[in-house]
Amino acid sequence: MKLSQSALGKTSPRRKFLNTSIKASLLALGASGLAAFNINSRYTSKKGKVVGHGQFKYRVNKDWVTPKGRQTPIDHCHEMVEDSKGRLIMTTTHKKNNVIIYNKDGDVLKSWGTEFPGAHGLTLTNEGGEEFLFITDPDNHKVVKTTLDGKVLMELRHPEMIADYDTLEKFKPTEVAVAPNGDFYVADGYGLDYIIQYNTKGEYIRHFAGKVTDKNEPEKVSNAHGVCMDLREANNPCVLVTSRAKQQFKKYTLDGKYLETYDTTGASICRPVIKGKNLYFSVLLTKSVWQYDGIVLVLDENNKVVSVPGGEAPKYEGDKLMPLEYDGETFLHPHDVCIDNNENIYVTQWHSGRTYPVMLERI
Repeated sequence: MKLSQSALGKTSPRRKFLNTSIKASLLALGASGLAAFNINSRYTSKKGKVVGHGQFKYRVNKDWVTPKGRQTPIDHCHEMVEDSKGRLIMTTTHKKNNVIIYNKDGDVLKSWGTEFPGAHGLTLTNEGGEEFLFITDPDNHKVVKTTLDGKVLMELRHPEMIADYDTLEKFKPTEVAVAPNGDFYVADGYGLDYIIQYNTKGEYIRHFAGKVTDKNEPEKVSNAHGVCMDLREANNPCVLVTSRAKQQFKKYTLDGKYLETYDTTGASICRPVIKGKNLYFSVLLTKSVWQYDGIVLVLDENNKVVSVPGGEAPKYEGDKLMPLEYDGETFLHPHDVCIDNNENIYVTQWHSGRTYPVMLERI
């Protein structure tokens, strides 16, 4: 039996871009007749529950957004960033507002935007002390740069200079990362899986990665859902790219040369987020999209998992990460993490009955 539409919330057209593993889960569900369950009754962990491991433990607060804040409607919540004023900015696909700005108390300060029906990736960039946003919309096949108030400053459509993009529909961008020199990298995560590098004016420089076609092409990816700049080694900056359908992320030089692959065994990771020396991921699912078994990963400076909020402690056999187990109650479909300056984590969720962001208070 399929989950009811009322439980899931309205389905976005963007879901036709789901990666292969999620499509397989949907087909398997239909074939198996797996019984539906009420996600709201399952989403009942006690207030103040502690999750995580080692030095990275957190107190769960599912009521972080205030009752007044909940008067601003959401649909699928995708990504969140913190600006220099400590405000938390989030993308959502609700038709009344695509961008919501919260304060740390969970009140809504402002909301705007109705022209991004597939509002997905959200990246904050600072240019000479002034902050801007990059928003990706795979439904509208575009990347936009805006002010924090929503004024559009730049809009990029499909990169026609790349022969593979012979139609607009092939370009379904999911994320942007900005380099220290202002170049920005667009992940076409629901399209052709290229990472496309532009200069500050939006002029094409190069592209790399691309969709997996052969198992002997380690530089290729499958569902390049997220991209970020890794500046943790001052003399060795690099680009991290998610290969979500393969439960991996990959490292490249700033000019697109492949360096290394890291496995996240069974964990379908979303975008990479770096805070200090640590790397964080939300995990959309570990087994099936219909089990709502998402978790959060915290990795150390060596890209080894050290904490799993919402799941059991990580285990390694040698250098190999063992499959991760969900705790059955903390999250539904985590889609992004935002780590504030106090190292609290805010978790946005997709296809989760329109649940508001979950706060994990660092202990």
